[in-house]
Amino acid sequence: MARAGQAIDASLLGRPLQFPFSGRTAPNRFLKGAMSERLSSWSDDDLSARGVPSDELVGTYSTWGKGAIGLILTGNVMIHPEQLETEGNLIIPPNTPCQGQRFEQFQKLAAGATAKGSLIVAQVSHPGRQTPYHLQPNPISASNIHLEGEILGNRYGVPRAATEADIKEVIEGFAHAAEFLDRAGFDGIQLHAAHGYLLSQFLSETTNKRTDQYGGSLANRMRLILEIRDEIAKRVRPGFIIGVKVNSVEFQPNGFQPEEARELCRTLEDHRFDFIELSGGTYENWKMHDEEKRDSTKRREAFFLDFAQMIVSSLTKTKSYLTGGFRSAEGMLKGLETLDGVGLARPLCQEPFLCQDILSGKVHGALVPRLNQYDFGLAAVAACIQMRQMGSGLAPIDLTVDEGVDSVTAAVARWGDRKALDRSEDAIKPPTIPGYAVPLAVQA
Repeated sequence: MARAGQAIDASLLGRPLQFPFSGRTAPNRFLKGAMSERLSSWSDDDLSARGVPSDELVGTYSTWGKGAIGLILTGNVMIHPEQLETEGNLIIPPNTPCQGQRFEQFQKLAAGATAKGSLIVAQVSHPGRQTPYHLQPNPISASNIHLEGEILGNRYGVPRAATEADIKEVIEGFAHAAEFLDRAGFDGIQLHAAHGYLLSQFLSETTNKRTDQYGGSLANRMRLILEIRDEIAKRVRPGFIIGVKVNSVEFQPNGFQPEEARELCRTLEDHRFDFIELSGGTYENWKMHDEEKRDSTKRREAFFLDFAQMIVSSLTKTKSYLTGGFRSAEGMLKGLETLDGVGLARPLCQEPFLCQDILSGKVHGALVPRLNQYDFGLAAVAACIQMRQMGSGLAPIDLTVDEGVDSVTAAVARWGDRKALDRSEDAIKPPTIPGYAVPLAVQA
């Protein structure tokens, strides 16, 4: 059972981190990165029945809440029941009241995640042109630039350029979600403006060909994010954290570049964003899973550390995180030379208590899986399987051994065949592993 890292004093990762504008403090430098869970309610016909957190999802976040993770990010929380990243997303539809089953399940999720002192922040998103065609054939985007071909097993809707009324609805959707989350006990919201989703589509010249106040200059292309932030501020308490996830670089012609990211981040600080999480890539060029990364980049672990060093040096108040590739405590500490915190995602699906174990000195890095981490579709669904297991009181299946990898690979293949024919909630959830019943050993 191979594990990344070597013995090292990791105590610096345990330092608290205060956010400058909300005044809130994360107990340490770890961030649980957002991952699509596929564990919320689903109906093919009834839009109002979509996106309610399941008890399994509540259990998953309660497990992470016991793992000494400073700041826990949820997966995509969508603001429209038809324009989704995938079935099973969390959803806060427009005008959802702060009462009833949906609200109560969000309350339970927040309570479980924060029970041991972690902060819980919801990543809120609109997929724009990255909405699968079978969910919405004509989603909105910054412009009518189609995401062509089959990517991650999906074909995508043909987008139309958002009208002024559409943009107002988007602003209202994010602001209402923030108010809903605040009342449900969440500590904050993160606007998802990376990975080619709607806010990223406005930022990037690749997808934004507008000639109005939302297109052209970077100041215009970032306008939507700033208007959302201003409207959120009117709806939430002063101590509510407001963060954002942005691309450091998009790795494609006319894509968002580090120089623009640096300017954007300076402006975000001026507009009182508490933290910025950096990542990179789009559905068209997914660099988090590029096997051609330079050897030196591999040795530094974090996928985008080169770009982060260029971008965050301009920040004086807003805190910075980087997610993507951290595996050893040594690499994480190296990241803290540039950043304020480090993000972990799939390692926390295999080891939900990894952060606690690193801080205690029990381990010095994550387990090394045998599953191909550069097969993004397989790795993402494998993580969903582990999340569902955690939420059901089971230990995450061991992907460091061939037996576990083979079981997951077979389950994913069966699941793909089933959900192509079956649109029920049970069919779209991550698959279970037949006969697997290893209980989760919850740490004190």
